[in-house]
Amino acid sequence: MKTTTSLSKNSVHFVGVGGIGISALAQWFLAQKWAVSGSDIVASGLTRKLQKEGVKVTIGHKKSHVGPKTSLVIYNQAIPPSNPELREAKRLKIPTFTYPEALGSLTRGFKTIAVAGAHGKSTTTALASLVFTEAGLDPTVILGTLLKQLGGKNFRAGKSDYLLIEADEWKASFLNYSPLFSIITNVDKEHLDFYKNYSNVKKTFLKFISNIREGGILVVNKDDKKLYALKSKIQKIAKHNNLKVIWYGAIINYSARNKIKKVLRVPGEHNVSNALAVYTLARALGIKEKTALEGLAKYRGAWRRMEYKGELKDKNKESRIRGGKKNMIHDSKFMIPVYDDYAHHPTEIKASLQAFREKFSNRKIICVFQPHQAHRTQNLFKEFISAFDEADFLVLLPIYQVAGRDKPHKGYSSKDLAEKIGIRNKELGIKNYVTYLPHPKRLRSFIRDSEFIIHGSVIVMMGAGDIVNYTDLLIK
Repeated sequence: MKTTTSLSKNSVHFVGVGGIGISALAQWFLAQKWAVSGSDIVASGLTRKLQKEGVKVTIGHKKSHVGPKTSLVIYNQAIPPSNPELREAKRLKIPTFTYPEALGSLTRGFKTIAVAGAHGKSTTTALASLVFTEAGLDPTVILGTLLKQLGGKNFRAGKSDYLLIEADEWKASFLNYSPLFSIITNVDKEHLDFYKNYSNVKKTFLKFISNIREGGILVVNKDDKKLYALKSKIQKIAKHNNLKVIWYGAIINYSARNKIKKVLRVPGEHNVSNALAVYTLARALGIKEKTALEGLAKYRGAWRRMEYKGELKDKNKESRIRGGKKNMIHDSKFMIPVYDDYAHHPTEIKASLQAFREKFSNRKIICVFQPHQAHRTQNLFKEFISAFDEADFLVLLPIYQVAGRDKPHKGYSSKDLAEKIGIRNKELGIKNYVTYLPHPKRLRSFIRDSEFIIHGSVIVMMGAGDIVNYTDLLIK
């Protein structure tokens, strides 16, 4: 794949350009003076940002978007082979690459730092971008979230030979990458629609470790029991490939962890752990402690990670009566903060809710959760049942089904999940309110008219699907 900056006449087209990762890669090509175009099925905030940057974005897929002047086509892995643009590219014998294949080619030309793990990749990569920039390493950054410190972008064009990327394990994407340095935050039972079982997940992470270049550095989380259970196999790979393995954790890095806790401005033990991972690699690369801590202190959160979106306002000053009981007192000054959070796996949900509890210790937490993928909901159904204990009120929306990846599973719907959580909570004496809302567009009126004690509450809109659209309905 050509990546030279001298050929300004080169033209690259991205199919599915609105994806969070692929949109960052599109900006890299733009920074190299390529003519960049892209298509997607719907317009979004990301596609509009790309247009402002200079990418020619079209909505809808047509073969006319690819022509003889197109040098290269890069496509999202979710794009089917029947896509008219892919078919036209192959007819014209234009080189085509998946997003991870293209990014993989890029990693071999840089001193690449790859952040992997079932959870925490985006936050850890974002933290690393701030620390390494603070240290003067001037990295190019390809990120899986939007970061305020990058001007609200998911890309940073650096001038050094350092490349910092988020290494996603979905469909074993990260096996395309060739990093010199890597962080692994954890392993978990995730993406089982692809991996089928947890054993395959572990094997693939070990293969990723094998791809770290000889003489490289691997930073791994000792506090993650599933990851630490792989220690002997990791050490064997490290010995064979001459890798330096550094384990980090709350106990073994007690002093550093406390220093990070003091400077980090986002709540949650999982975020302290993510920051500790970055700190550990930074110190291994010779970055001074003061510089690392200053970089971590600049982090203010990222897109869809405990992101404050606005407030649910209620202008009705009169109290309402329902069934002879006062429902709530409405006041013109009464406002409920609304947050958006990407958590969609039980492990992530627990960590995020714990962080919200830490941040809002005196408030009631109203969690509105949209399960992501029927397959994930079924495979982790038991784990989901116990994932919401920190929420005072839980509203479950219908499962977000991913086109081409999902099939509904009888007995594992959001309604079923609400019923099972309710039964468990009653048995354990957990006092929280759980309900299923089949019509998400009614969420605003449902919350305002319900019997929730919402005075002094906070609303957490949680999930990886289109729940963000319903967040907008609450705050408008």
